[in-house]
This record gives sequence, C-alpha cells and structure tokens, in this order.
Amino acid sequence: MANAPKDDPKKDPREAPRQKPGLSLGQNAPFPSRYRFVMAALVLAGHLSVGLNIFPVSPILPLAIDDFDINRTTAGLLVSLPLLAAAVLGLPSGMLIARIGIRRAFIIGWTAVALASFSGLAPNFISLLLIRSGVGLGFAFIITATGPLLMQWFRPKEVLVMNAVTTAALSLGIALSVATAAPLAKVMDWQWALTMFALPAIAGLAAWLLFARTADGQTASSGREASSGSRRGISLSEAASVLRNRSVVLLLAADAGILVQYAAFTGWLPTFYNEDRGISLSQAGFITGILPLVGVFAVLAGGVVALRVDSPKTLFVASGLMAGLGGLGAFLLPGLGGIYPAVVILGFGSWLYVPTLLTLPMQMAGMTPERVAVIWGSLLTFSGFAMFISPILVGGLRDLTGSFLPGLAICAAASWTLLLAGLLLPGRSRANRAAPPRQD
Repeated sequence: MANAPKDDPKKDPREAPRQKPGLSLGQNAPFPSRYRFVMAALVLAGHLSVGLNIFPVSPILPLAIDDFDINRTTAGLLVSLPLLAAAVLGLPSGMLIARIGIRRAFIIGWTAVALASFSGLAPNFISLLLIRSGVGLGFAFIITATGPLLMQWFRPKEVLVMNAVTTAALSLGIALSVATAAPLAKVMDWQWALTMFALPAIAGLAAWLLFARTADGQTASSGREASSGSRRGISLSEAASVLRNRSVVLLLAADAGILVQYAAFTGWLPTFYNEDRGISLSQAGFITGILPLVGVFAVLAGGVVALRVDSPKTLFVASGLMAGLGGLGAFLLPGLGGIYPAVVILGFGSWLYVPTLLTLPMQMAGMTPERVAVIWGSLLTFSGFAMFISPILVGGLRDLTGSFLPGLAICAAASWTLLLAGLLLPGRSRANRAAPPRQD
C-alpha cells in the first residue's frame, strides 16, 4: 500500500487512508503515524484492566465462603462465571464487531469492566455474581476487538510485538490482582478490595472516549466509524468455513487445554496451599500470583523468539512441555522448594506460545480483520467454556472426595493438548495456505 505523498498539503499526516474491505494483514494497515502509539497505550490499558478483574477473587475465596455461607462449588462460580460470560459472548462478539465497529466494541467492553467497581456495594452473593459476570462481557469485547484494531493500525512485525505486549499487560493485571487481593482484604472489606481493581477501568473508559481514533482519524467521541469496510460484516457460512480450518481447530484445542489447567490452578491453588500445605492465604496468593507475573516475561520472550523462529511448532511444543511438567509439580510436590520452581515453569509454559497463537490467524492466506475477529472470538469462546468448567470441577470434586488432587490432576492432564497441537500443526507455508479464499 503506497503512502500518501509527503508534500501533499491537503493530507493530514496523522490520518490513515480509508480502508477497503477484505484486505489481509499488512495491506489493511493505515499510513504509519505516531498516533498508533496512543492507540497502543489505550489497548494496553484495556488488557491491563481486564487482567486486574478476572481473578482477584480467587485468593480470597475462603472469605467469600465464610461471609456468604456457601460451599466451594458455589464459590467457584465467582471465578468461573465471568469466564462463562466471555465464552458465551466470544464468537458472537467477533461477528458483531464487524457490524458495530471497533470504537463501540471498546466502549461496551470498558463500561462492562468498570461496572465491577460496584462490587463493594453488592448486598449478597447473587448480586456480586451478576457484577462479576459483567467482567466477562468486557473481556469478550475488548479482547476480540483488539485483533482487527491491530491489523488496521500496525505493520505485520509490529502486530506480533503488540500481541506480545498486550498479553503481557493482561498477565500483569492478573498477577497484580492475585498477589495483592489478600493483603488488601486485610485492610478493608474483601468486597471493597474487588472494587479497587475496577477503578482503572473507569479511567480507561474516559481515556478511550477522549483519545481513541478510528482508522480514518475520527475520534471515538465523534460517533462515526472508520469506513464502510468496517461495516461489511461476515456471514455465518463464512465464519463456519473459517472455523473448519484444520490449523484453526488445533489452535482452539491447544489454547482451551492450557486454560483448563490455568483457570483451575489460578482459582484453587491459593485455597489448596492454605488447606493442604498449611501456607497462609497471603503467601498462597503470592505463589499463585507468580503464574501471571512470569507470564509477563514469557509472552515478551515468546514475541522475540517468534520473530526469529520460522515454524510455530517449536514454540508450541516447548510451551506444552513446560506447562505440562510444571503443572504436575505445582500440586504434587510437597515443599516450597519444589513448588516455587514448578510454578515458574508452569507460568512460563502457559504464556510463551500466546503471541504466536494470536498472530498465526492473521498470517493465513485470505484473512481479513472480520475473519480474525471471528477466530479470536472463537478462541475466547472455546477457552472460556474450558475455563468456566475447570474451577467448578475442582471445587465439586473437592466437596465430593475431600481432596483437591482429583480435580487438579484432571485439569493438569488437559494441558498436554498444547504439546499435541504443536506436533500436529502444519508448517508455516501450509498453514498460510489453509484459510478459505475470500468471498467478497
């Protein structure tokens, strides 16, 4: 795509040329401008806000169990129901974004996450559960809209880097909330601690309304979308055709398997360490917070390695081995001397592959922002259902058997799908030919 002449006095150098529907990654990016760094900051803030509000309740589930007089299976809903909401809305939001536009999708997402600031006012378990479900709505719209936004604003190599840093921001948000929720609950009511994690989303919504631009340079508050290309939409048959792709199926299975383990461990390891290992809730929350904290560095490393490694198979296999072995050690090893290294290895394996996972769909032949939104939405749907089920499974089996081990073992076994998918993935050249042709 040719850049606008620099000496054209009628052209605002900050503006991007109007988009054409159905263009692939690299062709769809606007004229490179410094304003893309503002958009990058807004997207990073969105992912950080989502991360802050996904798992903050997990280290303080024992407090919720005592206050609401509920069993562990029911308490697990506070962790898993937001993930279910994200799962239910993932694929539909991916298809809807092509209709409503990226601007409105982010406004919906930011608003839904910001509503979690009412957690401190929730009078009972049901009302808190409904508020937590809103986080899942925000998760679905912000994460799914990010792929098309990156394709419109950034060059191909920049997209890979952005996928790494946005995932790092999400992981950092999870790490901060999981590690600090229990200490915060010591100085204030635990429900108000949940409110604190939602406050950045209020600031993020205001920043998005003031500073976000669509691809043609309009601000988010102008009420206009970038172009007719963002309104093209995608049919159900086209979406189904994309999702029948063998490589896409493997990506969905790999991510879902890893996140079965990740959600179960993030949700229940603090309680498991407290009840079975005699570790304090604060220290147990700190140990579990290592998972997403290590993920910050793992996704950045994954982005760097992906720029140098030609085949994604290597990254998937390496991540699968680390996640599988680290997951077993995290709950089978008896002492802190083994638990800490196992959790670090588990955290690294659970995030290293993510930049490649998110970028691969954009590199497939015939891909458009609309199709990428569908794939990202499908990842959220399949992985969200997996993440919804796993904390309930672990809590339910704990209530039935009196032990966390059966549930944790089942979820750990699911993580090996990442290794299997890495072995079965086609080479990069074959994967790039695997997407269906354009149907404009």
